Amino acid sequence: MDARRYLPLAGRLLIALIFATSGLGKLADYNTTVGLISASKLPLPVYAGAVAVEIACSVMLIVGFRVRAAAAVLALYCVATAVFFQADFANPDNIFHFMKNVALTGGLLQIVAFGAGAFSIDSRR
Repeated sequence: MDARRYLPLAGRLLIALIFATSGLGKLADYNTTVGLISASKLPLPVYAGAVAVEIACSVMLIVGFRVRAAAAVLALYCVATAVFFQADFANPDNIFHFMKNVALTGGLLQIVAFGAGAFSIDSRR
């Protein structure tokens, strides 16, 4: 058996782990998350959207269901997060997180381009 068949699954799981953890963290620490959103002058419904996107899209990546769409949504989410929350380049932490979001966007675009791979609901359809 070709071990490369497992690489798309591993990639999807590793990327999804970041978003699932982040979404669950937002649920667990509501006050801090709402404070960050308020400080950025974004409307409060952004909280619900962020949690929904992170959790729903990470689950879609994990199970391999409509991964191209989920990855595209998460790529746009990463760009928006970088612009609205990490664009203060005077702060070294923000530069790191901005670049992390740029790298995640690159990985997600790979999923958009090449799909879910063999071990996914998408490959069964």
